[in-house]
Amino acid sequence: QVQLVESGGGLVQAGGSLRLSCVASGRIYSINAMGWYRQAPGKQRELVAQITSGGSTNYADSAKGRFTISRDNAKNTVYLQMNSLKPEDTAVYYCNADIWSVGAPRKAYWGQGTQVIVSS
Repeated sequence: QVQLVESGGGLVQAGGSLRLSCVASGRIYSINAMGWYRQAPGKQRELVAQITSGGSTNYADSAKGRFTISRDNAKNTVYLQMNSLKPEDTAVYYCNADIWSVGAPRKAYWGQGTQVIVSS
């Protein structure tokens, strides 16, 4: 069974930085796109950043210039470096990955989420 486990969330002051990590484990054949989404209270889940297996990236306008997504394919891990954090970045951050696992069809998996709180 495939699992995504996030880490790195926490409480930080405005202007600070955090680095989120997400590790995929299980009987994985290949991982295609990986990404980070977030959901603030009372709002819909939204894409923050995405990275393909080849390293192409896509960012939400709110993340451009402040956040950087990267991945280590050998470790089945995706990272989100978040700098110049703002109170409006406060949300639960979810890892998402498009995974082809052994004996199962290709599908999107989600992590359990990690809380990020940015104080003003």
